[in-house]
Amino acid sequence: MDGARGVGIATISTVDGSERLLDVKFLHYERGVTGAQTATVTLDDAGWAALGDATAGLAREALIRVDAERRVRTEAVAVTVADLADPPAGAAEVYLRLHLLSGRLVKPHEQNLDGVFGLLNSVVWTTAGPCDAVAFDATRFLLAAAGRSAHVLGVDKFPRMVDYVVPSGVRIADADRVRLGAHLAEGTVVMHEGFCNFNAGTLGPSMVEGRISAGVVVGANSDIGGSASIMGTLSGGGKEVISVGERCLLGANSGIGISLGDDCIVEAGLYVTGGTLVHLAEGERSVVKGRELSGVSGLLFRRSGTTGLIEALPRAGASWEGLNQALH
Repeated sequence: MDGARGVGIATISTVDGSERLLDVKFLHYERGVTGAQTATVTLDDAGWAALGDATAGLAREALIRVDAERRVRTEAVAVTVADLADPPAGAAEVYLRLHLLSGRLVKPHEQNLDGVFGLLNSVVWTTAGPCDAVAFDATRFLLAAAGRSAHVLGVDKFPRMVDYVVPSGVRIADADRVRLGAHLAEGTVVMHEGFCNFNAGTLGPSMVEGRISAGVVVGANSDIGGSASIMGTLSGGGKEVISVGERCLLGANSGIGISLGDDCIVEAGLYVTGGTLVHLAEGERSVVKGRELSGVSGLLFRRSGTTGLIEALPRAGASWEGLNQALH
């Protein structure tokens, strides 16, 4: 696999005299680097100027500062990854890889993200900027004493995507619900109750009113209905990557723990997992477990109104007409 590199501004905590990297906001990043060594280097004025177009028009001294109230300092860094197939070696490298995802330079699962949680520090994300979660109450009082307001947006290892990358051609109704590292294709709409985790997202125009968990990939022209849920790989030790094909519909309050092929519908309120007993329309085997239908195209999953049994039927005559293109 190829490598990547970027140049950005890192925020370093100075709480209690220790130093922890809180984030890196990349000004420039690219994929396709070959023959480089993996490294994170602090840039001086000469190193900054040597980057040419990557930093053109931006003075290093205007971006580097000490924030005594937030108890952080910033520094310019250049981060290089020799091979994206290798696991990340540090927090700065993780931030580069997350930018590559949200910047649509890599798709979910096209790079190695093993161990990212252990490399990232917990951060208090505020309107004044990232702060160390260690002794934050003291930091809050320092900010207040200086007349600076700092509304807490969250405490997490991952920031909001839009504070770092705003991809073209998307709408996000609530910025808190899309993490950095989400991959949102052109034409994606994430409504107020929609959610998209890192290393997950959409591959084409999509309506997201439910949950796209970590690792999940949704195909073009699919609709994740209100409060619908797709199982990810972070909880319960799950390793199987769940995907949704093209032109699929997950009805409101539905959910899946299996992959869907193209042109599938899951009825509102129905949750289908690998162990769900599913009744088929025909054939010698009338009942199978949901995992045996994982990835099969052209199915309508529903609960029978007469027997209460879960069925998988051929989609002929299914009523969904597809996305409303005027919304995308």
